[in-house]
Amino acid sequence: MINIKSEREIALMRKSAKLAASTLKYIGAFVKPGVSTEELNNIAHDYIIDHGAIPSPLNYHGFPKSICTSINEVICHGIPSKKDILKNGDIVNLDVTTYLEGFHGDTNATFFVGEVSTDVKDLVERTHECMMAGIAEVRAGARIGSIGAAIVEIATKYRYSVVRDYCGHGIGREFHEDPQVLHYGERDTGTKMREGMTFTIEPMINIGTYRTRLDKDGWTVRTSDGKLSAQFEHTILVTKSGYEILTLSDE
Repeated sequence: MINIKSEREIALMRKSAKLAASTLKYIGAFVKPGVSTEELNNIAHDYIIDHGAIPSPLNYHGFPKSICTSINEVICHGIPSKKDILKNGDIVNLDVTTYLEGFHGDTNATFFVGEVSTDVKDLVERTHECMMAGIAEVRAGARIGSIGAAIVEIATKYRYSVVRDYCGHGIGREFHEDPQVLHYGERDTGTKMREGMTFTIEPMINIGTYRTRLDKDGWTVRTSDGKLSAQFEHTILVTKSGYEILTLSDE
């Protein structure tokens, strides 16, 4: 069941989404060689709590931390740890979701750690391009399959692969709602977008194969070939004229 948000609900979603965005921006400034992902988690946790919200991932189906931290070949759902120390040349995805006044806001970005190679920089910048191409397809009356098709077109142009095992999702009062938003697909197929729908677009783009493997912890997802993966995410509102990116920071 897809929840169409009222104006009041949209206003509340904007507040939570903007807090998620400001949290991501805030903790991104602490990304540097020598910092542990546990430190980043604690900084984010305190920031979210200090702003009157709750970190949505904490204890969600047993997830033990307040954000996800995914380094290099980790595609998503990396668990922050004192043992995971960022090194020069790494990339790390920080995934933040806040729960404020009854609504969730979800966003993530991939950050450079120190100086990175040209190939790594290209992957990250082109992953952001993939996300924005998908977002550009959002409008009332269009089909969700067009989002995935646009993402695949960009990724294929650069000879990257698109992860298929994980996708975007509806969001609102629940962390994960209908519809699923696949990051691959065919244009003009799938669920029709309607004004008032809110969902995430969060493509995971790999240098090598799109295939994945799950660690024994039941959360950490890696590329099956050990090659790099990058990701970006925004929470999107379908509007009369197109879309609104809710997870943009005012700061």
